[in-house]
Amino acid sequence: MSPGIPVRCLARPLAGGLVVPYVSLIHNGHAVFGSLDADRARRAFLQRLCQICSQPLEERFFVIVRPADQQRGHSPEPALHPECQPYTAAHCPMLNGAATHYRSRPVLASHPAGRPCTDPACACPELAPDQGHTARSGRPADRYEAWMIAVRDYRLVSHEDQPGLPIGISLNVPVLRKRTLREAVLPAEAAALLALLHTVLELEQD
Repeated sequence: MSPGIPVRCLARPLAGGLVVPYVSLIHNGHAVFGSLDADRARRAFLQRLCQICSQPLEERFFVIVRPADQQRGHSPEPALHPECQPYTAAHCPMLNGAATHYRSRPVLASHPAGRPCTDPACACPELAPDQGHTARSGRPADRYEAWMIAVRDYRLVSHEDQPGLPIGISLNVPVLRKRTLREAVLPAEAAALLALLHTVLELEQD
């Protein structure tokens, strides 16, 4: 059974019956799930706000972590309350396993169908994908975990060339708990080899 809307999120707007996260990009009046509003994300980082409900973090918080984030030492998105994290994990296609691959192109929507913006007067974000999107484009989904951290260990990581610009929350701090949200999707070749191995093992057991 999927978690219901957290009490903290009851004042948030809905789109398609889902809570619109505070940091989601709103474009031409539509919520673009999966795309961050850079200004709101920066505010959430600096003011220690939950990326879903926008309320201040309290004793503990969660960050979403992929293997690449762990290697870099920071999570690139704002934190979540312990109450908001399960709701997000249940309804986000990338976190609940419904999405098996990353998008092959960046999301910029004039409506929920995801068509490109055709309004020349619109103050759209940059159309060019960032390095993270370019690296992930079309690739099988990664393993995702949720790490619980105490607020006293909240540390921001800043851009090398712009010290005041946060790019994520440090993972090089004590972690209270780790929760697996989804496993990685194997590339087609690896999945085929794994299936073949399972078949061989089953034959050997007969």
